[in-house]
Amino acid sequence: MKATLIYGAGDVRVETVPDPKLIEPTDAIVRVLRSCVCGSDLWPYQSKPAKEHGDRIGHEFLGVVEETGADVTGLKAGDVVVAPFVWADNTCDFCQEGLQTSCRHGGSWGAANVDGGQGEAVRVPQAAGTLVKLPVGEDAALLPSLLTLSDVFPTGHHCAVTAGVGPRTTVTVIGDGAVGLCAVLAAKRLGAEQIILMGRHTDRTDLGRAFGATDVVAERGEEGVERVRELTGGDGTHAVLECVGLKPAIETAFGIVRNGGSVSRVGVPQYPDVPAGFGEFFRNITLTGGVAPARAYIEELLPDVLEGRVEPGRVFDSTMTLDDIASGYQAMADRTALKVLITP
Repeated sequence: MKATLIYGAGDVRVETVPDPKLIEPTDAIVRVLRSCVCGSDLWPYQSKPAKEHGDRIGHEFLGVVEETGADVTGLKAGDVVVAPFVWADNTCDFCQEGLQTSCRHGGSWGAANVDGGQGEAVRVPQAAGTLVKLPVGEDAALLPSLLTLSDVFPTGHHCAVTAGVGPRTTVTVIGDGAVGLCAVLAAKRLGAEQIILMGRHTDRTDLGRAFGATDVVAERGEEGVERVRELTGGDGTHAVLECVGLKPAIETAFGIVRNGGSVSRVGVPQYPDVPAGFGEFFRNITLTGGVAPARAYIEELLPDVLEGRVEPGRVFDSTMTLDDIASGYQAMADRTALKVLITP
């Protein structure tokens, strides 16, 4: 089969690799219908040291079950399924607490002899706990929105939930990438009263408004902090959803959060220390967030996607075949694409 491998910064290739085979009785083989490039894939794409042998990459996919191991229950060949961005048994104590990212028997796609999601097929460990069956066909128009349940929509939701977003909450979302836009959608779905989106790409912030943003702030740094405070009577917002992962973003977050409020970060942090000292302590600011346990949220979010109440698939503004995935990486790195959908 064909699969995507990354050899170093800017070096993504599609190569022929062995077809996946069942190894454990808890495995399943899934033929990929849709995958995509994630914003977090850009970190290795921009900085990974060159290697002689490539590494599998990709962690967002949905597809069709082709084969199941002897111990897999609840799934059969022909089922359309979505896979969260880590695999997990969904039965250990951490999974039962809704923290599948800490599963005692789980792991990551593309590591330890497990296929990456950007390929033609994937061996799925712990298949019964990992995969969620979808009541749609292989050619359903909803596939792009259903694919977002693998990562970006639950990640935006996790950011909003951990920040305590609810009715009458005021919210600022930092970042107009796919996760930031899904955080806007999640905040709207949870009943936020005011949603300020900080971003400067008009095509993206327009989508943010369609998703529920009430205000857009293009300014950055101190100007951005001042503008958000102007929009909130000088207080800042109850919740700040930091969806970038860079130090200026977390500094802005602390600058615009209301006293007693919460900063939730789901942008993969590219800084070693959190800039929170006595000032943030004295203001009773809560720092929360972290890697999203997507599997914990899929069943909750799925009905709204199926019934069309939310359309997170609108974050895909470019579609390419697997053979052209290197161009998809480049387009996202150049910011000419928001999020690239990959077809077989």
